[in-house]
Amino acid sequence: MKTKKLIFRKIIVITFFIFISTLFLKNVIAVEPDEILKNEKQEMRARIISKNIRCMVCQNQSIDDSNAPLARDLRLLIRDQIKDGKKDYEIYNFLTDRYGDFILLKPPLKLSTLALWFLPFLFFIIGIFVVFKYSKK
Repeated sequence: MKTKKLIFRKIIVITFFIFISTLFLKNVIAVEPDEILKNEKQEMRARIISKNIRCMVCQNQSIDDSNAPLARDLRLLIRDQIKDGKKDYEIYNFLTDRYGDFILLKPPLKLSTLALWFLPFLFFIIGIFVVFKYSKK
């Protein structure tokens, strides 16, 4: 009985430390000091846009969090376009024209992305069906 309590405590402690470490690691950013714009409003716009753009090298990370050279190039490109007076939607359109909807971390709901949006739900429903079907046996 004591060993079960000890194992349970260890699991709780490990889970707690993993949770705390992910909170701190989530705040790590890859933006270099030489990339930062002098105008705070423009820098804030650049950071917001960068957080919504997928790193094409890392695939599941925003370019704001990525250290990949391509992510740095995209961050600089976004900042240059902001300096040139482009609006946010113009920057997003430029990037999607160049890289496709995949570059957006939250792609729009349209015909070409229907599978991306609805297949996870379909697989979930199929999974529930399979579990119920085989759990009755």
